[in-house]
Amino acid sequence: MRIAFANNWVKKDPFYHWKANWKKVERDVLTEAELRSIIEKELPLKRLDQVRDIFVFCCFTGLAYVDVRRLSKIHIVFGMDGNRWIKINRSKTNSRSIIPLLPAAQKILSKYVNHTQKSMNGLLLPVISNQKTNVFLKEIATLCNIEKNLTFHLARHTFATTVTLANGIPIESVSKMLGHQSLKTTQIYAKVIDKKLSEDMNILRGKYQYPK
Repeated sequence: MRIAFANNWVKKDPFYHWKANWKKVERDVLTEAELRSIIEKELPLKRLDQVRDIFVFCCFTGLAYVDVRRLSKIHIVFGMDGNRWIKINRSKTNSRSIIPLLPAAQKILSKYVNHTQKSMNGLLLPVISNQKTNVFLKEIATLCNIEKNLTFHLARHTFATTVTLANGIPIESVSKMLGHQSLKTTQIYAKVIDKKLSEDMNILRGKYQYPK
């Protein structure tokens, strides 16, 4: 609108005195106990087990749904440490995500090394539609007694907070793994988790002692 006003395409800027009000939204994440509950739960149906595996894979990689769905062997490389890494450009922003493969994620990849979709199109994981995935995740949440609204995108939030930041991974490293173009975007996830706060305060207790 400002460009239109500057070029005399409109007589005045109707938004000149208007300011946007930003509403802060708290992002829900899984706690370590909830994530462990999902991992360890014996599920009665194969479709639920498969969706659980893809969800947990993203909890340990931070990949969004659109990116894990197109994950193929060309995205798996060996890093300078000799371990396997994921290198993929995000579909949303085309920015590069570089993620070391944790053992839990590698185990899931190994589980589906011979799945049907791989032989058809070279994909590494059998990812179904986002809509069906979210429906099945709600079934899993019920079976695990998790009252949160369990959606696929919660996996990315969980990776950013519970899996990485809460375990002392620097926010700069988390930002690189998530493929964020700005550190400010990653700071949305930098909420203080009770476990990390307790650990930090225990260090502080040992540092400052009041003389008797």
